[in-house]
Amino acid sequence: MSKTKFSTGRLVMYILLILGALVMIIPFIWSIVTSFQTLDESLHFPPKMWPSHWDLANYTNVWKALPFPKFFLNTFLMILWRVIFATFLSAAAGYAFARIKFPGVNALFMLVLIPMMIPGQVYTLPQYLLMSKLHLVNTVTALVLPGVASTFGTFLMRQFFMGVPESLEEAAILDGASTWQIFTKIMLPLAKAPMVSVAIFTGLFAWKDLMWPLIVNQDPAKMPLASGLALLQGQYTTNYPQLMAGSVIATIPMIILYVIFQRQFIAGIAQTGSKE
Repeated sequence: MSKTKFSTGRLVMYILLILGALVMIIPFIWSIVTSFQTLDESLHFPPKMWPSHWDLANYTNVWKALPFPKFFLNTFLMILWRVIFATFLSAAAGYAFARIKFPGVNALFMLVLIPMMIPGQVYTLPQYLLMSKLHLVNTVTALVLPGVASTFGTFLMRQFFMGVPESLEEAAILDGASTWQIFTKIMLPLAKAPMVSVAIFTGLFAWKDLMWPLIVNQDPAKMPLASGLALLQGQYTTNYPQLMAGSVIATIPMIILYVIFQRQFIAGIAQTGSKE
């Protein structure tokens, strides 16, 4: 009887998982199919599932219409520098909050966590004014700076370092190691898993960052992929097949990276307990 209940429960779980997978994958399949349709077919009612003629015209047209090599380069630079700075600064700040005792450490950490509780739109204007004062509007640097520090990463690294046995530090201090040596030679090698998690989420957030690049950069040559694709969205009409073709082009690199680093992605998400 218990075996029957177990099998039934597992069957229900599999059915729910399959339905959830279909809900997530159907829009992606629909975007691929739409990218091969003509504009009339994409606007046809009732909707047509398959194009009458499979053609790459939308891909060639959208590639010619937008500077995709620039988009990819800007996106790569934005992700690279954000990941490098955010990962290291999160590890350093997390270690300081977890293991270095100084007056007001808990109060200062609470201040660091405040941005996690406030919508990002609140500090968009101050960030833009700061970029304007620094004469960084319409530059790739303006894409990087707001993401060089990560509140989420700092919190994650602090939680990890709080779980490291204090005996490791005590032994290093007895051997004459400084705080910097303890951090770089003992703590950082132990923190590879959470640092990978911070790097993965920083890269994902940078990849899909849309609003900030549109605000701080008006030059298409200085935009990353997400905001560059927004240029295909017209005020009154939109060529949806070309928009979908551009979206597929923008998605391909992330799919390739996921296939190559699948284990690291899964381990990073499992490390944080997040399901985003």
